[in-house]
Amino acid sequence: MTPARLFSARSRTMFEGLGHWALSTQAGLEPSRLPPRQLSPRLLSVGRMDHAKHQELPGKKPLSEKKLKRYFVDSRRVLVCGGNGGAGASCFHSEPRKEFGGPDGGDGGNGGHVILRVDQRVKSLSSVLSRYQGFNGEDGGSKNCFGRSGAVLYIQVPVGTLVKEGNRVVADLAHQGDEYIAALGGAGGKGNRFFLANDNRAPVTCTPGQPGQQRVLHLELKTVAHAGMVGFPNAGKSSLLRALSNARPAVAAYPFTTLKPHVGIVHYEGHQQIAVADIPGLIRGAHRNRGLGSAFLRHIERCRFLLFVVDLSLPEPWTQVDDLKYELEMYEEGLSERPYAIVANKIDLPEARANLSQLRDHLGQEVIALSAVTGENLEQLLLHLKVLYDAYLEAERGQGHEPLRW
Repeated sequence: MTPARLFSARSRTMFEGLGHWALSTQAGLEPSRLPPRQLSPRLLSVGRMDHAKHQELPGKKPLSEKKLKRYFVDSRRVLVCGGNGGAGASCFHSEPRKEFGGPDGGDGGNGGHVILRVDQRVKSLSSVLSRYQGFNGEDGGSKNCFGRSGAVLYIQVPVGTLVKEGNRVVADLAHQGDEYIAALGGAGGKGNRFFLANDNRAPVTCTPGQPGQQRVLHLELKTVAHAGMVGFPNAGKSSLLRALSNARPAVAAYPFTTLKPHVGIVHYEGHQQIAVADIPGLIRGAHRNRGLGSAFLRHIERCRFLLFVVDLSLPEPWTQVDDLKYELEMYEEGLSERPYAIVANKIDLPEARANLSQLRDHLGQEVIALSAVTGENLEQLLLHLKVLYDAYLEAERGQGHEPLRW
């Protein structure tokens, strides 16, 4: 028999669970008790989720940036091997009262290809393995039965994957649905039926299947986004991306907090979405691969327009813009000439107010002064971002190209 103490404890637990279920069901069935939402028309809306969705589970700590970088991989070395072809068969037809039926060995099936395919749902190369083997073809059989060909093996890669073999670029997968045959499958062998001829009525020759192609490929991911935020370390790019979108990059008071690029989506009316990438901080000499310069700079190549984020609290902030343009131009000619906007961050600090007028005088152009922490003047950046996006759409359509969409 079950002890009374155990029965009472189990019963209490069971009824407590029923009580929670009843409360949640009642809350779901009576939406009228929920507080009404404030609906107000806005020119644009920042894509932020409800606060409840961002609350962490009790007892679960958020992942640090060092742990998060394991889930974002922007380069991978892959050995791809196509499937081997099946061997041809050597046999002869045999049945009663038909002594010389002739050869009936079928051909072997072809090996399966290994194909790289772009999938927009994949955001990193972390799911790509270091080795892939295609499916082999089946051997041929008697009665002229051909072997089944091996199935195609697809490798899902993110948009913006660059495929290199040695130092040569062999494919640029920049659009949804793009495919590239990484390794060809081997051809199937021929059965002895294939070698039947007038001067050879009983061939016994058959050929084996060919081995699949083997290649060593280097995959590099270049972040594809509409806007790329470029700046020196600790300029506030991650805080600005958190204020604009639902992205949650790590934020701290020390430089190089962001080790991998993050992409956030800014939502506007009419279901328009603008992808903004937070590029890790550059340093002087990055074009000479100082630090991780080349690893960071290559993510800027795919951005359609740029946002130069300047730390307004530092003395002579206009030198940051000149240095950033110099690094981009030395890395790739014409990269600094793309459409851009200058964002002066940290306007909430007292020393930043005095530097704002000097920055505008030296640059001689519009400067968007804001605070990513307090949200001051954030609407002006959103409006200017929409202007840059509309200009990009018009330029792409004028050239007959399909604009990048998220």
